[in-house]
Amino acid sequence: MAKAVNNMGMSIVEPHERIRFLSNYGNIIEVDANVPVTRYYRSGTEMLRMANVYLAEGNHENAFILYMKYMTLFIEKLRSHPEYPKIKSEVKEINKRIKDEIMPTTEKLRAKLLDRYQKEYEQFLANKEAEKARELERERKKRAAVTEGGSGRGVGSYIPTNLHVQIDPSMQPSAPDVGLLDKVVYPNDFPTGANRSNLPSSGLLLPGDADKEGAKSISKPPSFDRSQKPQFERSDSLLAGSLRTVMIPGNTMDVFLQLAQSNTTKNIETCGILAGHLAQNHLFITHIIIPKQQGTPDSCNTMHEEEIFDVQDQQNLITLGWIHTHPSQTAFLSSVDLHTHCSYQMMMPEAIAIVCAPKYKTTGFFILTPNYGLDYIAQCRQTGFHPHPNEPRLFMEAQHIQLDSQRKIEVVDLRR
Repeated sequence: MAKAVNNMGMSIVEPHERIRFLSNYGNIIEVDANVPVTRYYRSGTEMLRMANVYLAEGNHENAFILYMKYMTLFIEKLRSHPEYPKIKSEVKEINKRIKDEIMPTTEKLRAKLLDRYQKEYEQFLANKEAEKARELERERKKRAAVTEGGSGRGVGSYIPTNLHVQIDPSMQPSAPDVGLLDKVVYPNDFPTGANRSNLPSSGLLLPGDADKEGAKSISKPPSFDRSQKPQFERSDSLLAGSLRTVMIPGNTMDVFLQLAQSNTTKNIETCGILAGHLAQNHLFITHIIIPKQQGTPDSCNTMHEEEIFDVQDQQNLITLGWIHTHPSQTAFLSSVDLHTHCSYQMMMPEAIAIVCAPKYKTTGFFILTPNYGLDYIAQCRQTGFHPHPNEPRLFMEAQHIQLDSQRKIEVVDLRR
């Protein structure tokens, strides 16, 4: 059954203006000279993977935005980075793909969106005229009722039925999420050299083609006093600034603690990368990748990150956060943890940090506070353990996660 358009909820904008707005938003991407250029290179790979998923699912606005960001990054912005020569040969391959595949696809998307926006605009104007006619009819009936002594009888015919305009549900605009990959970085350097000569296939589909925080129980989802926490609106669009739901297999923490057990008994931290995929505007964690690493009682450093990237490329995985243990402490984000997580969250606003504290049998699911902590840590140039202000809060419990007891985590342990 057709649904009537909520005119007040629509962008009352001329179709070409809407396209121009999408294009301008797709051009918003900044490059920080202090961030290694190889991180931007890696982030672009994951950006393209997400754009392809949106395209395959028919979410054309989000696909258009991410393709625009991808092209802006590699054609324009990255050239200003002082380390650009390090990846110049790789960018040549990227630019060829942009010319042969991404740019034609983006133009097809532009035409498709413009056609949809034109129909929506015409529908809006028709609804507006219908409402105007209904209002005139109501006023005429009021005057007639007053003239006839308020009885209201004998009033003329109702508004013609052809002015009661409704819209096909398929014409409703998909709500586009603001902030995705506005500041693109990656927590580990991308390897260079002969062993990284090829980029993953784009798989393009053309439109129409077939310091201490209270912790939560490990065994159940964390409970939140939502009246005390920032609220995030759910949306299907990159233009709305919302955080997409991150689905976490229910056995993730138990499996990881078993993998970390030998280190935990020695009071050594263990860390892993959380990776997965995008589907229907939800982010699904499917894998824990355990890299080669060196740990201490309060830190963990990864090694041979190129092995992580190989796994992700082979299985088409995107980075969704990280997980680590606090063998003898509670679940919170230390100053070093805050800086580590900053890179993940700048690349992916939904990226989470899971902290397992086996001694206290607690788990924390954290993000940097979007309205303060993320910017503060991104601008902090101190290294190692160092003090940060306690107020305003730099991190908080993640509220956009959902534990799924029906799903099981997969493990890739590169330490072996």
